[in-house]
Amino acid sequence: MVKKRPLRLIADMARKVRAYRELKSRPRDSQKYALDYETMKRPLTGKMLPVLAWPDVRKESRLFALLAGMRMFGMGRLFTRKSWLEDHPEPSYWRITKVKVDYTAENMDHGKVWGILTLKGKSEGEVKELDKVMYHDWRLVPKHMEQQMKDFEPLPEPPVRYVLYPPLVRAMLLAQHKKVFGSPVAEEPVLPLKRDVLLNKDYFRKREQENESTEGTPV
Repeated sequence: MVKKRPLRLIADMARKVRAYRELKSRPRDSQKYALDYETMKRPLTGKMLPVLAWPDVRKESRLFALLAGMRMFGMGRLFTRKSWLEDHPEPSYWRITKVKVDYTAENMDHGKVWGILTLKGKSEGEVKELDKVMYHDWRLVPKHMEQQMKDFEPLPEPPVRYVLYPPLVRAMLLAQHKKVFGSPVAEEPVLPLKRDVLLNKDYFRKREQENESTEGTPV
């Protein structure tokens, strides 16, 4: 019979204690993103903000700086960003659905926020955590403009254009099709001039989860 290995209760407890201490010693967001507005440096890391960001840092507000002074921390209100207003003629905004405040932070101006994103007039319909909440370019959408932004209807997308594959790639596709199916291609292979995938962190996170579910975890 195979001899059972003795339980290492003390080693397991010590491992858990080290992990807990490491978790507690991590800097909070209020420490990590603290900023000295005179020197434009973060006290924790000593790094200076880019010079191009200084005007926005002095004039614009962070998201939690706006939420902290509102009733129910702005639940249900719309928030946009200065960069969206400058780059997109279509309305882009977040509708806040959930706020988790860090009550240990001074003025309660740190935490996490969730909401539904509407980008260029198209609502994603999925609740996600807001990113870049520490950027100094957030703005509250006034009440009298909310309905106007919600009623916006985006223009229909133009039809997708197609182009022929390069000669070498075309020959490889035709040979592969004939090898697999045993017959030539009925239609000429074409390449659509449109990217249907938005390459953001959510896309790569889903790809990693799909790979783990198909390949399994290493033993």
